Formats: sequence, C-alpha cells, structure tokens
Amino acid sequence: MSAEFDITETLDVKGASCPMPVVKTKSAIDALDEGDVLEVLATDSGSMSDIDGWAAGTEGVELVEQEEGDGVYRHYVRKTE
Repeated sequence: MSAEFDITETLDVKGASCPMPVVKTKSAIDALDEGDVLEVLATDSGSMSDIDGWAAGTEGVELVEQEEGDGVYRHYVRKTE
C-alpha cells in the first residue's frame, strides 16, 4: 500500500452486496471525527464504483485510495468536515 495516512477504523463488509457496502460506509463515516480515515473491506467488485460515486457526490468525505488484492477491495475514505 502506497498510502500516507493513518487508518482510524476498519469496516468489514465482506460478503455484502450493493447497496450495503455504501450504506454501512456512510453510517461508519458519520460516527468519525473530521480528518479520520475509514478503511472499508469489501468482496463486491461493484463497491469500487459504488463507493467512488458515493464519495464524489457526498460533501464532507474524500475517497483517498482504492485497491484490490486477493479478492478483497479496500477503500480508504477520509471525513473532511
């Protein structure tokens, strides 16, 4: 991982399919403080575009990075406000 940020919390949504990864990500990010980074672990390949689209259209969050390996999609979302 090339990321230069600290992970505040990890959310495991492996096995969940659309729209649950986004729904659970939103709930988890709402509970964090500004500047915190949420790591989301998913097995749904659609989560790559779903979480990207959600973050792009949602004020107060930033998709920092996404990566895939060993069948797990990792998303890093920062709360910005």
